[in-house]
Amino acid sequence: MPFAKPVDLAQIEAFLIAIGIGLLIGFERERVASARAGVRTFGIVGLFGALAAMLGEHLVSIAPVVVGMAIIGAMIIAAYLRHPDPVDPGTTSVAALLVCYCLGVAVWLGHAMVAVILSVATTILLYFKTELRGVATRLEAKEWISIFQFAVLSLVILPFLPDETFDPYNAINPRQIWWMVVLISGLSLAGYATLRLVGARYGAAFVGIAGGLASSTATTLIYARNARETPRSAPMAALVIVLANLVMMIRVAVIAAVVAPGVVKSLALAIAPALLLGALSLFWYWREQTSGQAFMPETRNPTELRAALGFGAVYAVVLFVSAWLSEIAGKQGMYALALVSGLTDMDAIALSSMRLFNLGKLALDVAAIAICLAMIANLAFKTGIAVVVGGRPLGMKILGGMGAVAAGLGGGIAWLAMFPGSL
Repeated sequence: MPFAKPVDLAQIEAFLIAIGIGLLIGFERERVASARAGVRTFGIVGLFGALAAMLGEHLVSIAPVVVGMAIIGAMIIAAYLRHPDPVDPGTTSVAALLVCYCLGVAVWLGHAMVAVILSVATTILLYFKTELRGVATRLEAKEWISIFQFAVLSLVILPFLPDETFDPYNAINPRQIWWMVVLISGLSLAGYATLRLVGARYGAAFVGIAGGLASSTATTLIYARNARETPRSAPMAALVIVLANLVMMIRVAVIAAVVAPGVVKSLALAIAPALLLGALSLFWYWREQTSGQAFMPETRNPTELRAALGFGAVYAVVLFVSAWLSEIAGKQGMYALALVSGLTDMDAIALSSMRLFNLGKLALDVAAIAICLAMIANLAFKTGIAVVVGGRPLGMKILGGMGAVAAGLGGGIAWLAMFPGSL
């Protein structure tokens, strides 16, 4: 009997989601006058994808899905051939329609959440055509090289590295080390690309945020030099430097959320006073600004293979020494290493502490305190750079802001030390 089976609400829901996906993409295509497919066509194609998948499941064959895709592709290509547009060849709409069909198939196969997310991403890509084209035209050769190098780091090198440990402390894992290289390079590349694409057009605050993502050390050095050359710009330079270093702390917390979520609460508790005092100092610097134009600091491309290999080597050494010291000297050895290695490289010791925490070789509070001690050492190093390179005008201002941040970190460390395991 044709209607012997009861109505399955899950199937109805799948069909409705497939139609909704098509409508979402179709609404965006309605904006394009030359498009040969609009909201109704896309909605029907999404439904058609789900129906083809249902038939393929019933027949235990992929043929209905393949034939359906061929029909959709031929249909839209024929529509453009019958009514060609001299400006828009229609390739984007053809691709969007095929994606819509595949998303309808994915919904029926039980991947509704992924399909919805991908439909939103597809709509965004279609909508921001002009903006994306503008970004592409503004990219110079070195920016494209940065993108290609990051692709090599993450997609070519990473999958081929062995996923096993090679040291007596079970800490040195080549794939895990290179994954950290990819993570740090990706965050730095985001800041680097932002600086290159947007520059200083949004002022000192934006430069401080992007500079903190790309390289807070480079940002500190460049703005310290500018303050020496133009003493009246010292408040603006102090604002950028302190903001870049606050972003560095937030950046470490974000890395912890990805690498070692168990550390995040303790780390957030420790850095919260520093962020609050730093924000107050930023407000003071902002009020004191009288002159000075924000400019883009020149930072090194973070995805260069030499830079990536250098960071990977430093991280591996710091990780091995951290595991060794935690075995023979306990937390005191870890704290000493954090203070020394944190002077010039915050990421290596922070990642090492997170890695040892994940391996159960470092207590939660010890890991958080080690990271905060490295932050204090790093702040002290960059304060010294600002004072020595920037001269007296900047030195008198930067000491207050950076000192307040360091004092906040000291308070957070004291809390963790007095109340271990409080979170």
